[in-house]
Amino acid sequence: MENTTRPGTLGVEVSDRLSFVTFIIPYFARAYKMSRQEAYRYLKKYGGIDFLFEHWWALHTDNPFYAARDMFEICHQNGGLR
Repeated sequence: MENTTRPGTLGVEVSDRLSFVTFIIPYFARAYKMSRQEAYRYLKKYGGIDFLFEHWWALHTDNPFYAARDMFEICHQNGGLR
């Protein structure tokens, strides 16, 4: 097995996941006209964050528009307002 980390650094997968999450939450906020804080709270309250962390690998391969829309749909199904 190839070692993908150096002491004191994040693993490649963790780094990729953090990069995607720090990109997609502001993207979601802009798409739905929210501040970043409002978007994070909305996603956290209605299950979008859990969905994001569970499915980030598939979401990051898609167009960001569709990833944000999927996250919104999950939130809507869990009681989030349109």
